[in-house]
Amino acid sequence: VGSFFTNPVVTRAEFDRLAASVGGAVPNYPAPDGVKLAAGWLVERAGFGKGYPGHDAPARLSTKHALALTNRGNATTADVIALARTVRDGVRTAFGIELTPEPILLGCAI
Repeated sequence: VGSFFTNPVVTRAEFDRLAASVGGAVPNYPAPDGVKLAAGWLVERAGFGKGYPGHDAPARLSTKHALALTNRGNATTADVIALARTVRDGVRTAFGIELTPEPILLGCAI
């Protein structure tokens, strides 16, 4: 899997609300059923920069791409899922937009 979260598609009204709330340009792409947003941009704008939560964490966001969750060698499934939940919930709190995981999760859920 490349990115952990898919790029969400929102309605035009949701996009307009988001653009007004951030007060600047929001990366977006046309989609047949709305407007596709850049999930990585949402993650970073919600406060989860590359490398979050830090170099000591067993699971963290990639230092190269905020959409990639990485296991630094000793992370458990619980560590990765906890990180995914933190990021998903943070984006929801910041923007009211739900991120959906790209991989199919077996035996766990976020």
